[in-house]
Amino acid sequence: MNTLLKWLQNNSAYTLIFGIILLFLIVFAAFKAGQAVTRLSMSSVIKKAREDALNRSKAVLGGLAAEQVAPFLPEFPCSPADCRFVGKPVDFIAFPGSSAGEEIKEVLLIEVKTGESQLSKREKEIRDCIEKGRVRYCLYRI
Repeated sequence: MNTLLKWLQNNSAYTLIFGIILLFLIVFAAFKAGQAVTRLSMSSVIKKAREDALNRSKAVLGGLAAEQVAPFLPEFPCSPADCRFVGKPVDFIAFPGSSAGEEIKEVLLIEVKTGESQLSKREKEIRDCIEKGRVRYCLYRI
């Protein structure tokens, strides 16, 4: 090591080149270390995002399944035979008593929700229109 230092002291051009190479190696090592740290932190971010997407997907699929079986569950507001699946913007439209040949006294628009899910903006608008009586019947002839 002492011999190398003496040689570098006597050859200033080589000292400069050696210093530049050493600086390059230090910068390169720091860059690679930064990449490794970024990769590790990004992998945890990506892992969390994937878990969140999987949980949301499970919730959506569970909700879709619940919509299909809801008319057959206890405390559903009418008979399954009186319901028609719409899907969007409401899940069902129902005519209670129609399957039994009874007089239809009301029309129900039914939205099925599971867990903590909330009404969307559009679903709230529909609910508000119905509650304010802004509903009408239209006959369209061709």
